Amino acid sequence: MAWQYEILVVANVTADSPELVEALRQRAERDRCHFTLLVPAPAAGREGREAAERRVTAALEQIRPAGLEIDGLAGDHDALSAVREAWDPARFDEIIVSTLPTGSSKWLQVDLPHRVGQVTDTPVTHVVAQPPQPEPEIRHRERPDSLGLLSPLGAVTGSGRPRHS
Repeated sequence: MAWQYEILVVANVTADSPELVEALRQRAERDRCHFTLLVPAPAAGREGREAAERRVTAALEQIRPAGLEIDGLAGDHDALSAVREAWDPARFDEIIVSTLPTGSSKWLQVDLPHRVGQVTDTPVTHVVAQPPQPEPEIRHRERPDSLGLLSPLGAVTGSGRPRHS
């Protein structure tokens, strides 16, 4: 059996971003890899953990079609604590941390990629991904009142087209 690198991937908002998927794909092209996606909970408590689990499931559905071998887990709401809990130096060879760009990323404000490297004493690759685009809002357009088959009566009832003087 050939050597396989085990890589811990830490992401939340960017977990299914095209930039992260591409970075994982490129990493897997160099060596045989298995990835573990760690999504820290967005908030403390059961609801935060459930939200992270839903995020893991959704991200894996986006990543697996790229042909990547990946599983996932939800972690503590504090990203560094989540990494500490998941980290096992006997299991993982390296770490990838995916964040939003500077200015948008809370993780970069606390220097998470650097801190993860210090805590684990392991190489950390930082991937910057753009925020997901919101779904386009579908607006309901009001249509003028129509009388259907009775439209000719609109002139009599005043509900037809406006009169011009």
